[in-house]
Parts: sequence; structure tokens; C-alpha cells
Amino acid sequence: MTPRSCNFDDFGMATATLAGPLEARLAAIREVGFTQVMLEAGDLAQHPGGLEAAARAVKASGLRVTGLQWLRDFEGLSDQQHAYKLEVAQALLQMAHAVGAPMLMVSASTHPAAAQDLETIARDLRKLAMLAIPLGLRVAYEAVGGSRTVHDLFGAWDVVDRADMPNLGLAIDTADTVLAGVALDDLDLIDPDKILVVRLADVFDAAGHEADASDGTLRRRVFPGEGPRSVQVAALVLQLAGLGFRGDYSFEVFNDDYRQLPLPTVAERARRSAIWLAEDILRRSTPLPGQMQLRAVKEA
Repeated sequence: MTPRSCNFDDFGMATATLAGPLEARLAAIREVGFTQVMLEAGDLAQHPGGLEAAARAVKASGLRVTGLQWLRDFEGLSDQQHAYKLEVAQALLQMAHAVGAPMLMVSASTHPAAAQDLETIARDLRKLAMLAIPLGLRVAYEAVGGSRTVHDLFGAWDVVDRADMPNLGLAIDTADTVLAGVALDDLDLIDPDKILVVRLADVFDAAGHEADASDGTLRRRVFPGEGPRSVQVAALVLQLAGLGFRGDYSFEVFNDDYRQLPLPTVAERARRSAIWLAEDILRRSTPLPGQMQLRAVKEA
């Protein structure tokens, strides 16, 4: 299958990649040309003006919302713990609806008391997906390296397939997937229509020593085209497109260095990465990560 014709509008950024007030981050994302943004629930809940003011800021930015993250440690709990997490999930679903997010992101549980039975996990995700239906929302489930049970892409797909809900699908993280050594030839086992979003990042360290972080985040991520595994990230993106992925790409670069830099500097790095992926990778050019830096030199 030939990859789709991809353009810059298929890419967005996560607010978690940037530091500063929500309005400033939204403006920086918009000013470099992105048309969509992945929101962090904490950014909205902690807004000085409250959720309503945060929702107004998002709407005023003109950016389309890719999704809302994260619901953590939801599935596999029982009794009071399950009831507590169910209330949290319902609140996050309402928050997603309030800001126009089409989906809620859910990371695989790392809770020590979570059941490891796949049917139980699937049952809980089915319940969550059913709660999302009246709000017109989807649920994107992502494996986590530190999860007790669902720690890779195929484990997440197994659970999503068992749950069998039309609004439940996968979120794929390129950094985690590459570090896990997923065989690209095995990706055709996954229904591409169930891939809801691809989260884009490379890692700064070639060894990827932070890959087993319990929260599934790498604090030393870099944009694709900047790290030692960019060829593998590009190959993964190209393979997913070839299989028929038609969703959004979101840059999820959690890097403490970037959060100390001016917002336009970081947003510009994301823009260059998006151009490299859209024009050089998804349009069948050779995936050479150095090409992004070469273009930056020429533009300077």
C-alpha cells in the first residue's frame, strides 16, 4: 500500500512539551504553523481562571484539539479503588468534552494492585469507552514500559481487540515502540483503523536507559530527526502510513532542557521535524535524520 499524501496539518504539538502559561504555549504552537494541539489535563485544571477560562483560551487560539491526556492507573482495580478511578475518569471525560477534545488518552496501569488478567483489563476499558459514547468521545489506550501487564504495543492491541468497542483504539508512542524493539513486519497484525494517534519522539540517549520509567515518559526525549534513533522512528512512521494509518501525529517531547528554552525556539524545532517527516519521510524520500539539521542551516 502506498503511504498517504501527508501535509503539515497532520502534525501537532503537546502543551507538555513547552513551559509557561497556557496562552503563551498555544500561541507559540500556532505561530510556527501548527493547526492542532494535544492538551494536558493539568494545564487546564491549574489555569488561574479555571477550566472555563482555559477552554476559552484553547478556542481563541484557533487550534484543533488532538486529545486530552492522561488518565492513569484506571484499569484492573477493584472495590473502592475502582470506584475512585471511575470518578476520576468521568471528570476527565467531561473536561475533554468541555475543551473540544475528541479523545481521552489512557496509559496502561502501573498500579501494584491492578489485576493482570487481560479480560478484566478489557472489561474496564469497555466500561470507560461506554461512558465516553454519550459525549461523542473516543478513548486512546497506550502501552507503558513500566506497566505490570500491558507494556508493549501488541499487549495494548490485544486488550483493545478484546474490549471490542467502536470508540476504543490505540495510541502509539514512537519512542517507546522503537526502544521496545517492535518488529515492523508484525505491525500488520493491528487494524490501522484502530490507531487513533501516533505520538512522535526520539530519545537523546542511544541506549535508551530511561525506557522503563514507571510513568512511561522519557524526560530526555528529542524531536524526530534530532536523536540517534531517528532512522528507526522514521521507518516506524512510514510503516504505519503504509498500513493505512489516517490519524494525527502529535509531538510528545518531554525534555527538561526544552522547558528552559524560549517557546519560539522549541516550537521551531518541532516545525522542522514535522517538515522532515511530512516531506522527506512520508513522501518516500530517504530517511536521513541529518537532513533536518542541514535544512535548518540553509534557512539560517
